[in-house]
Amino acid sequence: MADDITETSQTVAAGQLKAFIERIERLEEDKQAIADDIKDVFAEMKGSGFDTKAVRTIIRLRKKDAAERQEEEAILDLYKAALGME
Repeated sequence: MADDITETSQTVAAGQLKAFIERIERLEEDKQAIADDIKDVFAEMKGSGFDTKAVRTIIRLRKKDAAERQEEEAILDLYKAALGME
């Protein structure tokens, strides 16, 4: 009796594990497809004459709130001044 319960729980756990792994694999495929789409958009932008490095910086900055951006810019200005870059 105890062996049947153990075997059933192992079967259930194995099935659950397999389902989790398959979900992750599908999400990884989706993630790769999205990454490929983003790469295509950047290639299109570059073909239209945009500086993709600058665009990547803008995207990174837009993810931050205004205070965080101001703090980052102030530190950057301070470091540039210290290095005589201004």
